Amino acid sequence: MGVYLVTDPVLCDRHGLGVLAVVRAAVHGGVRIVQVRDKTASARDLLALTAAVADAVGDRATVVVDDRLDVALAARHAGHAVAGVHLGQSDVPVTAARALLGADAHVGLTANTPEHLAAVERLPRGTVDLLGVGVVHPTTTKPDHPPALGYDGFARIAAATDLPCVAIGGVGLDDVAPLRAAGAAGVAVVSGICAAADPGASAAALVATWDAAGPGHGADRTDDGGGGACLQAGAPDHGADA
Repeated sequence: MGVYLVTDPVLCDRHGLGVLAVVRAAVHGGVRIVQVRDKTASARDLLALTAAVADAVGDRATVVVDDRLDVALAARHAGHAVAGVHLGQSDVPVTAARALLGADAHVGLTANTPEHLAAVERLPRGTVDLLGVGVVHPTTTKPDHPPALGYDGFARIAAATDLPCVAIGGVGLDDVAPLRAAGAAGVAVVSGICAAADPGASAAALVATWDAAGPGHGADRTDDGGGGACLQAGAPDHGADA
């Protein structure tokens, strides 16, 4: 899975690039999963952005929508290659998302406590494809975040589930190798790519560091329980235009 980009429209504008340019550069640098996130956008505006991102990356990356099941459904209905959603604990139930999106879609869920994991374990197998686990470090991109887990806290969560876990929250280049060793199937990055003057180079450095770190004890997990098979978009091609 590797490096997972979560977009932030404010950070993407820091150097005058915008979300689409940052996403294109990141995918060119080797990112294979893009989560479109804009907490302040209207449904109509988020749909337009999601469709534009999906059309821009084509089959070179998997595109999912943060929180908004309605937007993901509308984008898919319109024919855009949107794989699914990533949901928080207060969003629509993952069972509803799976039922509406179908078995081939991607459904991710934020989980950062033993109670969250216990609830996931009670779900029908294949309901959730991936867990977003964090925050690893305190971060300004999510001011209402729960207490930071650190590497050890992340490792405990990752070891307690068979689902692939993506580390999120203040993740930078120096965190990639320790998190892979802690069992991360991927690392979700916001500021490290979105706020970079050269997001393509930043993405490439993150991807190279991930690849060099080698698999950790949970890094190569995949969900074989009947959920979506949307986590691997295309084989990495750092020379392909995006």
